[in-house]
Amino acid sequence: MKTIVKSPGSATVINAIATGCGSAFGIRRYVTAEVELKSSNIICKSDKDVDTSLMELCVKSVLHKFDIDTGVKVKIYSDLPVASGLSSSSATSNAVVLATVSALSKEYGPDCYMSDVDVLNLAIDASLEAGVTITGAFDDASASFFGGLTVTDNMNRKILKKQDMEEQNILIYMPDKKSLTAQSDILKMKLLSPYVKLAFDQALKGDIYKALTLNGLLYCAALEFNPNIALDALSAGAIAAGLSGTGPSFVAVTDDKALDNVLDSWSSYEGNIIHTEVDNEGTKEILS
Repeated sequence: MKTIVKSPGSATVINAIATGCGSAFGIRRYVTAEVELKSSNIICKSDKDVDTSLMELCVKSVLHKFDIDTGVKVKIYSDLPVASGLSSSSATSNAVVLATVSALSKEYGPDCYMSDVDVLNLAIDASLEAGVTITGAFDDASASFFGGLTVTDNMNRKILKKQDMEEQNILIYMPDKKSLTAQSDILKMKLLSPYVKLAFDQALKGDIYKALTLNGLLYCAALEFNPNIALDALSAGAIAAGLSGTGPSFVAVTDDKALDNVLDSWSSYEGNIIHTEVDNEGTKEILS
């Protein structure tokens, strides 16, 4: 029996590294985890050429939680770019942990039950242990797990605000390079904390688009990304635009009227453009 879970990536409203508080929203690009119990060993595979250590840690964490000794086979499929600032690590952790918990509960019964919050926290712990995140990425992970928008206190793993995002076009510009969060310049980002706090306050008040744009431009300065990518999108009519995570991806929010103009504004930059939408559903089991 296979258990299959699909988990969305997320786009950044507020990057939490500077202040410990953040915000993100789910997007319709996914990591799908397929889990099957077997007699022995943990086997992890991916359709992409990525390190499977995070997947293995997620499985081991769940088995340790329930003190179960069994083999597990995991395969992930992803249309979410890695090391791009779109929460591929959080989506992977969420999908693998939930799929493993679900598979165990079917085999061993209700003693293997975990609440959504417990699943999310176990996934974050695995990401921290794997070294793929600096803060634990509670903002990204919670947006990926629950869908929609979350505004969070990452240090205390507390959701301060949660709501569905309105349906808009989400454009993501992907340069031809990767950016690993754990290798980013933390000291430079910390220098921004008073100004990122202003952006975070806007997010708490509900002005998500202003918060996204201000945060994105601030982190461009700290991480030496080209702010003109965001400014060009805004000039073309985007509602909001800025750097996602620690880059290299940029995200723009646009209505139908401005969509083609924003696409044209990014056409001169080398790389790829992804057109997607908001995900308000979050991490879900899709087949068992």
